[in-house]
Amino acid sequence: MPAIQHLEKQQAITKQFAEILHFTLSFDDLKMTSPAIQNDFSYYRRTLNRRRMEDTSAAVAELSDGVDLPDDVANRMSLFYANPTPMLNTLSGAAEKLLQEWALFRNPSLTLDNMTNCFSAMASVCGSSVTILNTRPGSRVKRLSCFCLRVMVGVIILYDHVHLLGPLLSRPPLMYSTKHFNEDSTPKATKELLS
Repeated sequence: MPAIQHLEKQQAITKQFAEILHFTLSFDDLKMTSPAIQNDFSYYRRTLNRRRMEDTSAAVAELSDGVDLPDDVANRMSLFYANPTPMLNTLSGAAEKLLQEWALFRNPSLTLDNMTNCFSAMASVCGSSVTILNTRPGSRVKRLSCFCLRVMVGVIILYDHVHLLGPLLSRPPLMYSTKHFNEDSTPKATKELLS
């Protein structure tokens, strides 16, 4: 079944996946614009360790057990926040794990091609929606357009994470516009065209 038909047939799941992508990129956007989160968490851990070393009485230790994080949870949180895009990293890891697990069961319904075709179809639908929405006025339309743009970016990034070649050309033509224009690898035809 073509990917677009699959998405039409599973609209509720597609909408939920779009909501997950929107949340993922929103969370990562907040994390990237708030680098103090990682520093604050490190400060919390240092303070907690210092307090544990100073507190020798059992009564104080008993009171703090309800508030303090266990070391294993704190370590996992620290590793999670160390990544620049922790939610997207988790989501792409889950997609890769899903592909591996389904490959073990030799289930032909979920392959890398099927998954990336669905990602491509979602990106295409979102792009078309944005084009249509941008012709209409209103704040609700603008929010929906931003939602579609974020989901489109999310599925393209997710496609890039799960597929070896990625969604874009290996040598995009924009590469030669400014930074790489004077390099030896730039084709002569491109140099002549832009000169």
